[in-house]
Amino acid sequence: MRTLLIITLAFALSLFLVEQTYAQRYLPGQKGIQITGGAVDGFTFEKKDGQAFFGGVALSTYTKNGNRWTFGTEYLQKSYEYKDMLIPLSQMTIEGGHYLKFLSDPSKTVFFSVGISAMAGYETINWGKKLLFDGATITSEDNFLYGGAVSFEIETYLTDRVVLLLNARERVLGGSAVNKFHTQIGWGVKFTIN
Repeated sequence: MRTLLIITLAFALSLFLVEQTYAQRYLPGQKGIQITGGAVDGFTFEKKDGQAFFGGVALSTYTKNGNRWTFGTEYLQKSYEYKDMLIPLSQMTIEGGHYLKFLSDPSKTVFFSVGISAMAGYETINWGKKLLFDGATITSEDNFLYGGAVSFEIETYLTDRVVLLLNARERVLGGSAVNKFHTQIGWGVKFTIN
């Protein structure tokens, strides 16, 4: 009986002292699909000038040392007040970028990355409708966009295949008729697919 108690205690103690095994994360060739959204240039729920949001979908592919390539598409809308209405500025972009992991915790649950992306897309004001309700005319043209973004991202693994994303980025797009710079603060979720 005493031998059984010692073996049981030794087994329980070994389970307690052995380091926990974590799933393989950030492996070369591993892919994930991410869905993001958030606020642009500040955000308010009131219907007023400057109300803005974005949403995007991307595919991430991990490389050596935990870095990754990201390819995706994004929609951004910012509204501008004119009398009693809001005129939407919409940007549809595609992007390709590289993110460099610079910090993670020992358990490989939280990762910090910085990234740079090249972007191209199209901008439309009021969905191409030039004439407003009071007879005023929008003189700005729809434009093609080109430029890039610098990003900071935090990834937190909720499970081995589900990741919570928090990000901040600055977009710089030439060709815009209204504003070439947009600051984005967002969140999202990534699903590891292999």
